[in-house]
Amino acid sequence: MADTDTDIQPAELPLSRYKVLDLSIARAGPVAVRLLADWGADVTRVDPPPAQDRGSVTGRRRGSDEQNLHRNKRSLCLDLKSPRGAEVLRRLIARSDVVVENFRADVKERLGLTYAQLQRINPRVILASISGFGQDGPYSDRPGVDQIVQGMCGLSSVTGEPGRGPVRVGIAISDTTAGMFLGQGILLALLHREHTGEGQWVHTSLIESMLNKLDFQGARYTVDGEVARQQGNAHPTLAPMGTYRARDGMVNIAATTARMWAGFCEALDARSLLADARYQEAASRLAHRAQLDADIDEITSGFDTAELVARLNPAGVPCGPIYDIGQAFEDAQVKHLAMTRPARHPVLGDIELLRSPINLSAVPHPPRFHLAGPDPGEQSDALLQELGYDDGAIAAMRAEGAVA
Repeated sequence: MADTDTDIQPAELPLSRYKVLDLSIARAGPVAVRLLADWGADVTRVDPPPAQDRGSVTGRRRGSDEQNLHRNKRSLCLDLKSPRGAEVLRRLIARSDVVVENFRADVKERLGLTYAQLQRINPRVILASISGFGQDGPYSDRPGVDQIVQGMCGLSSVTGEPGRGPVRVGIAISDTTAGMFLGQGILLALLHREHTGEGQWVHTSLIESMLNKLDFQGARYTVDGEVARQQGNAHPTLAPMGTYRARDGMVNIAATTARMWAGFCEALDARSLLADARYQEAASRLAHRAQLDADIDEITSGFDTAELVARLNPAGVPCGPIYDIGQAFEDAQVKHLAMTRPARHPVLGDIELLRSPINLSAVPHPPRFHLAGPDPGEQSDALLQELGYDDGAIAAMRAEGAVA
């Protein structure tokens, strides 16, 4: 259901009582923090001072990617390696409910960001860590990025057409999946703290998240000993489900159950297929999938995509067009769902960013994001003042390069 234009303030959102310190870089950590920020958490993002900022793998802050990652956060530029920067960091930790990071183990130790070190400053703090391959083990010190993990978790081996080599998924799926799981872990840790008063260390990794994300493809191996292979656009274990020819392009159709198969044949006047002995049972349809797909193509290629969608869906047969990303956002249902919200940027003006896909009946989505992605250090003075520093102390820290 589309949202109303109710003016929801951050203080009215479910996570507004929590303060989050975002020390993460790249994509996975910021995805976890974005979940919290969108639902009202007071997020302070620590960025390196300009002299130490070698650029982000997601682009400069005013680009679409970083705006989408870092909306609803405030930024403080801080040199964590300087004595004054370390002092500011300790004050930030002392007031934080959650600290999110993705440093290597030796860097965490050196900066004072291990869970044991954080506990001495704030016993109730939740440390949330994300890595490529886990916090310990033979690969724990390896750098891990999405492309590498897509290959190592097996995802690339089941993506693409048979015999044409591994193919990566067209989005940073391991980064965003790990970020979503870390966000869930943070919420679980906050619930645990409500009962016990205890903080804890929450961590996940890209490889753990993607092995879990394999879901039924992974269970085919762990339970049945079966190693999945590439199937292209066909479903690995069900038929017919896949991409078929239409008169004006391609269309996705799923007719895997007995009811759906009968509905497909009736809706497209393909009763000869329904009567074919090879296609009577689900197992037989799967065994004869190559011929079945060819027979379906012969039927569907006589219809336009819109006609197939209009005939099959009312018959209980899932069917949909294959859009590019622009077409997807212009679809009538997507427009109804209002999947974007504006954010006001002082330089870029109003920009449309993707909203959280979570819908709460008691808390509608705010009609706009309350903050665009901040320039690095945009709120440094205000945040330092909240921590108790006066103008003189802030000027001194700026002069020595501890903050910017």
